[in-house]
Amino acid sequence: MQRIAQDWIVLTELTDHNATAVGIVMGLQFGPQVVLLPLTGFVADHMDRRKLLFVTQAGMGLLALGLGILTLSGLVELWHVYVFALLLDCVTAFDSPTRLTFVSDIVSEKHLSNAAALNSTSFNAARTIGPAIEGLLIVVIGSGWIFVLNAASFAAVIYALTLLRRDEIKPFQKTTRAKGSFVAGFRYVWNRPDLLTVVIMLCLVGTFAQNFPIFIATMAVKVFQSGASEYGLLTSMMALGSVTGALLAARRETPRMVLLIGACALFGIGLAVAAVMPSYWPFSVALIFVGVFAQSFTTTANSAMQLWTEPKMRGRVIAMFLALALGGTPFGAPLIGWIADSFGPRWALGVGALSCFAAAWVGINYFRKHCNLQWRDASGRLRISYDEPCPQAYSE
Repeated sequence: MQRIAQDWIVLTELTDHNATAVGIVMGLQFGPQVVLLPLTGFVADHMDRRKLLFVTQAGMGLLALGLGILTLSGLVELWHVYVFALLLDCVTAFDSPTRLTFVSDIVSEKHLSNAAALNSTSFNAARTIGPAIEGLLIVVIGSGWIFVLNAASFAAVIYALTLLRRDEIKPFQKTTRAKGSFVAGFRYVWNRPDLLTVVIMLCLVGTFAQNFPIFIATMAVKVFQSGASEYGLLTSMMALGSVTGALLAARRETPRMVLLIGACALFGIGLAVAAVMPSYWPFSVALIFVGVFAQSFTTTANSAMQLWTEPKMRGRVIAMFLALALGGTPFGAPLIGWIADSFGPRWALGVGALSCFAAAWVGINYFRKHCNLQWRDASGRLRISYDEPCPQAYSE
């Protein structure tokens, strides 16, 4: 609700439907994921994750409250939103890798893939309910109170952390500090073709295809001339698909590269179909399929990066995963916003689709080099074969 309200006031209250400004806000939201990468993964590997989550969750709550007070007082300006978006993601840059790797502290390796997917499901369930409520609340009470409500919600998160049965959490084992440990994380991924392939795919998709606030907001306002409630409904429709995609991913015990490639290609097809939808309701239906395949791709990639990585490197690799999945936004979001302003929102969706197809080709190329991918004609039918298992995942 916070992010949607933030993008909405930028688009409709603080600017004259300027998609580029929304892109800048998104860039500031996700830029610290890249800039702080040398620290975020290191902290996740070297500090007690439960204690760190107390600090980051409290920090995000205070920032939400500050923006809410400014908005309610009528003093909020565009640069205020820029600053709060930047500060919020500075805290989130430390929170996200810690929160994701904390999952491995409370479940066994056997259930890690399922737990990661269920974690995504709960997140996207909130994204399904939140936008619909947010669209109504903007009309009824205004954006400022949404920020205040978000601030209050962090009290519940902090309380939930106190309820965890600490005797069932895996004992914190601090990774030995060593000079060049940050570089070691990059070297580790560079020497693992499977992880490197996932990273490149994430970079392409995260930079150009996952700019959903721009896609949905500009299509709602500029193409369909819709209001806040209709915008919230569109976001809920996509989040409904995201929940479905996360639940489907939760059924799989182990992530596979072929599933990652398939989800990426279908994600691109979904964006391409959404780009040509003639009216509001067909577009909303297309967003459900976009959500399914986008979340299938993201959840599978998240599980792969955790399960295919040694525990001692997991914090740094997950930080790299988040930095490339979200950190490309500072470059991609302003560009996508400019395309939406200059050529129309449909062209922006088209660029996102092309990035998914490019990422899928990266995955196919991995299969060709490392899994003996073969294409052959068998009695007039195209047959595809490759070696299994591919890739070889890390196992203790």
